[in-house]
Amino acid sequence: MNVRDAVESDLPEILEIYNDAVLNTTAIWNEAEVDLENRRTWLKERQRQGFPVIVGIDDLGRVTGYASFGDWRAFAGYRHTVEHSVYVNREMRGAGIGRTLMLALIDRARQLRKHVMIAGIEANNEASIRLHKQLGFETVGYLPEVGTKFGKWLNLTFLQITLDRGAPH
Repeated sequence: MNVRDAVESDLPEILEIYNDAVLNTTAIWNEAEVDLENRRTWLKERQRQGFPVIVGIDDLGRVTGYASFGDWRAFAGYRHTVEHSVYVNREMRGAGIGRTLMLALIDRARQLRKHVMIAGIEANNEASIRLHKQLGFETVGYLPEVGTKFGKWLNLTFLQITLDRGAPH
């Protein structure tokens, strides 16, 4: 699998992956599908802010998954902390795509001199939590029943990884 920056022609496949997660998982706590213009605006805004959007591409040129990060909170004091998202095509989950995208995303965060990366994961998503821990993330918080989807309350686990140990810059 090749990892590269997303381009506009990737958006239909990104949209398909995103909407599948909306409709069928608790990875995204939205309940309404979005359209191509929504993803186009999202990509342009991430790029404008200097945040990466990366895609995994298989040997046939298909988008296998995508990942990005952005501001964790919108206050200047948090400028060295980002929160990320990683989504994999449902037919390709469990093949190491998420891990590959995560490693590339962590590398990009270090290149941008970010200090901490945050993961907010639905507490029952054991596979995602396990992957994050394997990559060096530590559990730092648990918020019970802070979301809802599919007619049930959802719990949120926060994990984080410290990307550098240097002084603030």
